[in-house]
Amino acid sequence: MPDPLRLIDTVEHADTRLGRVPLQRSVVDASTWEALAVELSQNRNWSLLAHWAEPDAVHMALLDAADNTIAVVTLPCPTRPYPSLARHHPPAIRLERSIRDLYGLEPEHAPDPRPWLDHGTWLQRHPLAMAPSAPATVPPYPFLVAEGDGLHQIAVGPVHAGIIEPGHFRFSANGETVVRLEERLGYVHKGIESLWRDSNLEHAARLAARVSGDSTVAVSIAFARAAEAALGVTVPARALWLRGLMAELERIANHVGDIGAICNDASFTLMHAHCGVLRERVLRASHIAFGHRLMMDRVVPGGVAVDPTNQRIDAIRRVVDEIEQRFPALVELYDDTPSLQDRTVGTGVLAPALAEHYAAGGFVGRASGRTFDARRATPYAPYDALTFDVPVRTLGDVNERVWIRILEVAQSLVLIRQILDELPRLQGDVITEVNWRAQAPVGEGAALVEGFRGDIFAWLRIDDRGRVARCHVRDPSWFQWPLLEAVVEGNIVADFPLCNKSFNCSYAGHDL
Repeated sequence: MPDPLRLIDTVEHADTRLGRVPLQRSVVDASTWEALAVELSQNRNWSLLAHWAEPDAVHMALLDAADNTIAVVTLPCPTRPYPSLARHHPPAIRLERSIRDLYGLEPEHAPDPRPWLDHGTWLQRHPLAMAPSAPATVPPYPFLVAEGDGLHQIAVGPVHAGIIEPGHFRFSANGETVVRLEERLGYVHKGIESLWRDSNLEHAARLAARVSGDSTVAVSIAFARAAEAALGVTVPARALWLRGLMAELERIANHVGDIGAICNDASFTLMHAHCGVLRERVLRASHIAFGHRLMMDRVVPGGVAVDPTNQRIDAIRRVVDEIEQRFPALVELYDDTPSLQDRTVGTGVLAPALAEHYAAGGFVGRASGRTFDARRATPYAPYDALTFDVPVRTLGDVNERVWIRILEVAQSLVLIRQILDELPRLQGDVITEVNWRAQAPVGEGAALVEGFRGDIFAWLRIDDRGRVARCHVRDPSWFQWPLLEAVVEGNIVADFPLCNKSFNCSYAGHDL
C-alpha cells in the first residue's frame, strides 16, 4: 500500500493471512488510527473494506486500488473510547454504530450517535462486551428532519407485503418527489458473531452459510478461505474448481431473478415470468449436481462436501445450453420495450464519485464506473486460471444496473463452460481433512471473495484450543444501503421499489 505502513508506527504485528498470502495486521496507537482515517478520506486510491471490533479493540481493513493490496489495522481500546473513523469517512458510520451497540466501544466525535442494531428489545446491552450491561429504556428513534414548505413524511415498513425481510423506510417528500429517504434496519439481527465465538469448525461453517441465504456459496467460500489461510490448509484443485462452478451458478440464479423482479416493479410481468423460469432451471440443476437448490453447506473448510458425477454435471451443461438459447431473446425484449425503458433509464442515478467513495461493489459499483471485482483484483482459484471480462458501465441508473447483470450472466456462462471443460482433468480428492487443534494452535486468516452483490470480506482468529475465538463477515450491502438513500432523492415515491430492487441489498447479511 502506498503505505498505510508509512503512517503506521507499528507496535506489533500479527500473522494474518489473506487467502494463502501472508497479510500483516498492524497494531497502532490512537493518533496513527486517526491519521489513517484522515488519509482514507483524502486518498482516492484507498477504500474501506471492513470495520469491526472485539471487546477491547477495533479493526479496519483497507484496500489500495493502485496495486490491490490490503492492510489490516488494529487499535487497542481497553478503556472503550477510540477516535471515530466515521468522523472522517462517512461509509464507516453504520459499521461504527453497530460496533457501539454490540461492544459498547465509544467512537469519539462520532457524526451519528444513534443506535443501529439495538432496537431496545435485547435482554442485555452491548452483548459482546467483556461485561454486558442491563437493558435500558430506549427512547423513540430520532429520524433526521427535512424541513421546508409542503413537505410530508411517508413511513413504509418495517413489515412489508409478501415474502420480504423487514426494514423501515422513512420518506420526506414534496408531493410525489422524494426529498430525503432514511432507512432503519437491524430487524433481522441474528447474533451470528456471538454464535461464532468458541464454536468448532463444522458449526462455524454452517453459521457462515446462513449469513445471507442468497449468497450462501460466496459467504461459505470467504469463510472457508479465511479458515484455510489461518491454518495453512491446502485445498485440492478439483474442490477449488467446483467452488467456482457453484459460485457462478449462484450468480446466474440471482442475476436472472433480479432482472425479472426489476421488470416486475416496472409493471412488465412477462419478463418476470420468463426470468423466473430460468432461475428455477438453475436451482434445479444445482440440486441435481450438488444435492441442494442453493448449494448450502456444500462449501466447507478444506474443500467441498460433494463431488458430483459426470452424469450430475450434465444437468449443468443442459441448463447452460438452455440459458444461452433463451436469455438473448429476453434481453432483446427488455431493450426494445419503450414503456420499460421509460421507467429504468435515468431513474435512481448513482454518481461515480459516490460509488468510488463508498467502495460500492458488484453491479451497484460497476454500473457507476467502479471497476473493482475481487475475482480479478485479488485473484483466487479457480479465477486466476480463467478468462473473463468484468463489465463496467458509467451512467449509474436502474437501466445500467440491469445491464451489468445481463453482461455478468453472459460472463458467468463463459466461466462455467471453462470450468466444465477442465473438471475431467482434475481427478482426486475434493476435501482435505482439517484438524484445528493439530493443524495450527493459534492463527488468523482473512479472505476477499466476489459474491453476486459484490465483494465479501471475512476474518477470523483461532484460539489455542483450536476453536473460533472471533469471526467477522462483511456483506457488500453495508456500503450499498446508504447509497440507495442517495439515489432515491429527486425521484418520485413510486420509483422507490424500482430503485430498491435494482440495488437488491441484503437485510440478513447486513443485520448480522
